[in-house]
Amino acid sequence: MNVKAELNAADTVAVDKDWWRGAVIYQIYPRSYQDSNGDGIGDLNGITSRLPHIASLGVDAIWISPFFTSPMKDFGYDVSDYCDVDPMFGTLADFDALIDAAHALGLKVMIDLVLSHSSDLHPWFVESRASRDNPRADWYVWSDPQPDGTPPNNWLSIFGGPAWQWDARREQYYLHNFLTSQPDLNFHNADVQDALLDVARFWLDRGVDGFRLDTINFYVHDKQLRSNPALPPEERDDTIAPRVNPYNHQHHLYSKNQPENLDFLRRFRAVLDAYPAAAAVGEVGDAQMGLEIMGEYTSGGDKVHMCYSFEFLSGSAPSAERVAHVMGQIDDKVAEGWACLAFSNHDVIRHASRWALAPAAQRALCTLMMCLRGSLCLYQGEELGLTEADVPFDALQDPYGIEFWPEFKGRDGCRTPMVWEASNQNGGFTTGTPWLPVSADHLPRAAALQEADPGALLHHYRRAIAFRRAHPALVKGAHDKVRASGSIVHFQRSHGAETLFVAVNLSAEPAVMDMPEGRWQQVGQELGATGPAPDGRLHLGPWQPALAVRLDG
Repeated sequence: MNVKAELNAADTVAVDKDWWRGAVIYQIYPRSYQDSNGDGIGDLNGITSRLPHIASLGVDAIWISPFFTSPMKDFGYDVSDYCDVDPMFGTLADFDALIDAAHALGLKVMIDLVLSHSSDLHPWFVESRASRDNPRADWYVWSDPQPDGTPPNNWLSIFGGPAWQWDARREQYYLHNFLTSQPDLNFHNADVQDALLDVARFWLDRGVDGFRLDTINFYVHDKQLRSNPALPPEERDDTIAPRVNPYNHQHHLYSKNQPENLDFLRRFRAVLDAYPAAAAVGEVGDAQMGLEIMGEYTSGGDKVHMCYSFEFLSGSAPSAERVAHVMGQIDDKVAEGWACLAFSNHDVIRHASRWALAPAAQRALCTLMMCLRGSLCLYQGEELGLTEADVPFDALQDPYGIEFWPEFKGRDGCRTPMVWEASNQNGGFTTGTPWLPVSADHLPRAAALQEADPGALLHHYRRAIAFRRAHPALVKGAHDKVRASGSIVHFQRSHGAETLFVAVNLSAEPAVMDMPEGRWQQVGQELGATGPAPDGRLHLGPWQPALAVRLDG
């Protein structure tokens, strides 16, 4: 397939600092995208070779999950050198080539920064744990034990067990909100903040267009180390951690979500603002206050540009009522900020399986997403309709899944390799043995097969993204209240002189509703959309959208 670059170097002279608002961002999990050297692990050169596929979707940017030097105990989310590429992924020169190729195709490049914690092999931590009085002794969160030798408080790790690990060198505990090999950095230390801001500058100077900020609300801990209160059983929520994880038994008032975090985010934003058009999206991991934090972190134009939380990444199926409720909550709690929406990513069960979606439902939700207000994240393979892979226990790699098996099988099922062709058992991902097995169920959904089928989901994603880009009201426009009428979710988007009406039947049964007043012209036929009937009503088939543009201003 030949894909022409939509932008060239001359086109980039006019810089759009607001490019992120309403952008469609495609997430790449580098271990599983494309292997270029036959070692069974995806790499930067593999990503570069597949950029034409991504550009053909019409997205605005890519987000690449961590590729930094790492012992890979959490597959790159445990960084031992923030300013280099792990050899399994390639070199800095390979990354520079990726940047150049992406920009030539009109794609912005965002990379995943993991600032809340490092690997225990990072030189900073190696020095910090060596003694209580070395120059980096206070770069991580250390505390003496209680008089009986137990940890300083009741904080829990999201990966299971206490969030404190005893270290015999210092005879103190250190904090780890995730694996014991992922010690938390001490953001109360200004030198730590300065070092992390220098990391951001390093990558911005290499040409990245922005960052995805991992666990953005975990940066700062309560300086007094107060224990978290218990959460009553009726208030527990498995959106962030699986039901079987005792992490859900606490209200995490003190181990994260601290007010001092806002000061660091302002410093980080100042670094971004020194570059022509850099932007960041933060991950908010909190089951009780996710949208409140999103609103706080993205308000005022002086902190992070946008955030996502887990409302649409949860197991709650997106009925019309659910979509209207979540979008109403965003209107209320993120009124002065900006949301980023996603249905799937590298941390959750793929939404095709999580919500048990038939192909028609996947198309309907794709169309709906492209019409909602906010920026959007797509996860690799979503455009192919990939389901959650069934990874047997003996093939598991994810420490999270190994810890809580079999009640929670971890994140490997959404991280298996992309399928590019069906001609071999590895789906064209590698000539070697893949680091996770390629699902046989995925092979019939291979990209090459869908390219040859005009009715395939891949082409629907392209049409839906193109429809969004063709209508400014859908990219940066306002919306009125998102409403549910039975199984139909509906709203209007407006920008300048353009007003669009959007309705989607999120049901396998036909549905009918009245059109709003005014003169409307049907659009979006290429998405299977209907329009107003002669009786002024909408008659929607199962999982069918209706799209119309206002003609009378």
